[in-house]
Amino acid sequence: MQTPADRQDRHEYPAHWEADVVLRDGGTARIRPITVDDADRLVSFYEQVSDESKYYRFFAPYPRLSAKDVHRFTHHDFVDRVGLAATIGGEFIATVRYDRIGADGMPASGAADEAEVAFLVQDAHQGRGVASALLEHVAAVARERGIRRFAAEVLPANSRMIKVFTDAGYTQKRSFEDGVVRLEFGLEPTDRSLAVQRAREQRAEARSVRRLLAPGSVAVVGVGRAPGGVGRSVLGNIRDAGFPGRLHAVNTAFPEDPGEVDGVPAYRSVRDIEGPVDLAVVAVPAEHVPAVVAECGEHGVQGLVVLSAGYAESGPGGRERQRALVRAARAYGMRIIGPNAFGIINTAADVRLNASLAPEMPRPGRIGMFAQSGAIGIALLSRLHRRGGGVTGVTGVSTFVSAGNRADVSGNDVLQYWYDDPETDVVLMYLESIGNPRKFTRLARRTAAAKPLVVVQGTGTAPQGHAVRATRLPYATVSALLRQAGVIRVDTITELVDAGLLLARQPLPAGPRVAILGNSESLGVLTYDRCLAEGLRPARPVDLTTGATAEDFHRALSAALADDTCDSVVVTAIPAIGEASPGDAELAAALRSASAAVPGKPVLVVHVELGGLAEALSAAASTAPGAADRTPGPQGGAHPVHRLAERPPTAPAGTAAPAAPAGGDTPPVPPEGTRLIPAYPAAERAVRALSEAVKYAQWRREATDPGKVPEYDDIDEKGAARLIGELLARGEGLTIPDAETCELLEKYGVHVRRALPAPTPDAAAEAARALGYPVALKATAPHLRHRADLGGVRLDLADEEQLRRAYAELAELFGQPEELRPVVQGMAPRGVDTVVRAVIDPAAGAVLSFGLAGAASQLLGDMAHRLVPVTDREAASLVRSIRTAPLLFGWRGSTPVDTPALEELLLRLSRLVDDHPEVVAVTLEPVVVAPQGVSVLGATVRLARPPARDDLGPRTLPAY
Repeated sequence: MQTPADRQDRHEYPAHWEADVVLRDGGTARIRPITVDDADRLVSFYEQVSDESKYYRFFAPYPRLSAKDVHRFTHHDFVDRVGLAATIGGEFIATVRYDRIGADGMPASGAADEAEVAFLVQDAHQGRGVASALLEHVAAVARERGIRRFAAEVLPANSRMIKVFTDAGYTQKRSFEDGVVRLEFGLEPTDRSLAVQRAREQRAEARSVRRLLAPGSVAVVGVGRAPGGVGRSVLGNIRDAGFPGRLHAVNTAFPEDPGEVDGVPAYRSVRDIEGPVDLAVVAVPAEHVPAVVAECGEHGVQGLVVLSAGYAESGPGGRERQRALVRAARAYGMRIIGPNAFGIINTAADVRLNASLAPEMPRPGRIGMFAQSGAIGIALLSRLHRRGGGVTGVTGVSTFVSAGNRADVSGNDVLQYWYDDPETDVVLMYLESIGNPRKFTRLARRTAAAKPLVVVQGTGTAPQGHAVRATRLPYATVSALLRQAGVIRVDTITELVDAGLLLARQPLPAGPRVAILGNSESLGVLTYDRCLAEGLRPARPVDLTTGATAEDFHRALSAALADDTCDSVVVTAIPAIGEASPGDAELAAALRSASAAVPGKPVLVVHVELGGLAEALSAAASTAPGAADRTPGPQGGAHPVHRLAERPPTAPAGTAAPAAPAGGDTPPVPPEGTRLIPAYPAAERAVRALSEAVKYAQWRREATDPGKVPEYDDIDEKGAARLIGELLARGEGLTIPDAETCELLEKYGVHVRRALPAPTPDAAAEAARALGYPVALKATAPHLRHRADLGGVRLDLADEEQLRRAYAELAELFGQPEELRPVVQGMAPRGVDTVVRAVIDPAAGAVLSFGLAGAASQLLGDMAHRLVPVTDREAASLVRSIRTAPLLFGWRGSTPVDTPALEELLLRLSRLVDDHPEVVAVTLEPVVVAPQGVSVLGATVRLARPPARDDLGPRTLPAY
């Protein structure tokens, strides 16, 4: 029962502090504020803590909490006294508390900016990273409440807790007095604390996915009693793939003693299974899923793959069912793939898990694949199967995830797993939506620095079942930001597989120079033209004539690879060289032999209806059993031909990609270092894949030295913060007046040319005298602003007579001065008109954009974009990224303009929006870039309160 005093002691409950987090071992926990209703939970939690842990917390034997203690630890004002708890299944597993203190170490409030912090973690959950997660969250809470430093007193023997503080990465001070270690540390994020936080995030999220992809035991819930149905099919797929762990079939409709189903032990409930269950595959109607989740949670299941449909994809009612599903699973520390998922696959020899609707396992290989919808997953597996045999031999899949509605586990989580997965060399992702673009670009940049990441990005309209943060950025802008992060952006599944297979087995090209050779002049010319269209630098094709032998190809390829002016080679071949299989094998052997001699340069083959050649090129020579027993497959690929007695069952049309079952004649992974040459049925496909590899290789080289964010001595960061605070005191979300805009930009060294209002001809003349002739007269009404093409601007007015005449002309053309809003501005040096913008997007973060003013950016969309903060190298590349960039560098004999001054302007604006998240939008237009210097002629700035949490905040899972 709460007394009036209790209620007066409480501020409004801060619901935004609630969060789900992934722990070090991959499990999840919920962090939330402790309230007066938690008294019983607190007592129960404390009873389960060992005497040693209690001693470390209170520095004395403390067997039980008194009523006064319980009251103190559950009554908080959420400002000066705050307590947070980590919970699993609704029960406390750890707590943290801070109390604001003054300089004398006594309880304080108001202006005091220091607090004492203390933790207690249940012994059974120590070592899971619970305290580290709690520290991140309580530090964020403290910063929100104006606390800047934490102090903690720890016994020297409590090494684990000391390590939690010292490893966090904050700037700290340590002392030892009266047998106690005292730690003091600031709470402002540092480069080291962010690096620590993100490294922990990566390890935790990667392990949470690994628990799903490599379980020791699996239960399929919803296995039908009769053959057929989703559950029974998935059970068979797991069994037939050769899963080495324990497999269980579950259905409440089974009889009391169900025995076995298809040779698999059967149970009526997950609770009846003896021993642990790591993964549950749920294939029951949506209305029965909550009961299954509760059973799995109580049994200690670590994760769920929910195949069931009827969730957010079905409308508002399903969306609420999906939220309830995620909340229930996370309450038990479980992660979910799905709902409405196609399933997961892991081809590793010690796992062999096919918990999906694909009736057979894909070939094992080095490619990780992610899709959201089942249909796309089917298409990817099918396309890779057809191409995997005929293009790069046994190149196949390491792991495959089809996340369905991705209510919990998303592409970001799987990317964390693939980042350091030794079994995956290339990542292919089909993303119908990006739930957290800011985090995805951060993870993509890190992953792309280690291994290629190829992405097909949805058109911007998210499927109904996907929870996606609202973004104001155009689709093209998001695509540009992905490329900046090193993502290889392609448009179709075919291009996704083409690029992936090239990157999986060929080295990255050292540059754009391409040699072309083959036995068809016309095919060589077509390849040459495509190289030019893709921005490559091809040499003239070498025509070996249609009578070329395998030795001729070997000799020509060897010469091309030995040429220092060549970075890659495209070999073209047509049927005239010989249609018999031995001829194909001979040519393939010749190409492989030549390319093996120079392993640092990629080789691609463009062939026309030469299935035998493609098969021979991709064969692992003598290491593949039955190498001669192969036949061409569709689309220029090939697949193994099974003898009649060994042929696997035919998959239903449109269901999944067939592949050899485990234990059958699956082609072995070729020995490390085997040179498999990718072959393509069309020149444009080969060249497009090569072009993407060239651009990615260039990004990798540049990523080793990304540049730096420069410091400028004349920046007044504190003055800008003070001015922003004063302006925001007037109201939220305001576009600030011109005078304050100029004042704010001036504090970051961005000078805007003065523009004086001219409501009358006399006022215009007075303004011109103040500024000095020559001047410009401009109409600034919204429909005329930045529209010189409409005639609302008069330039180079040399004296008062010309000014008054121009004023009268504008009034005659467009109306009265109050409609025109005319201003007078001093003339800037002639140059190229550009536009610079910065915007804080709620999903992607701060983005800096640049383009030429007028039709180039407005009509053609010729704008380049970079994420803030921008480095000096990124600013230089931003200027050069637009298609109209030659106009800045002396196109057709024009005078080059001062691009270094333009780059400095970009860097200063980047610093402004990075230092002050309240600056949510800035437009500088036009920015005239002259041969010497830049002139900013117009500027608008919009301010708003920053979000409570951003990418610098503590680790959290998406809220439900």
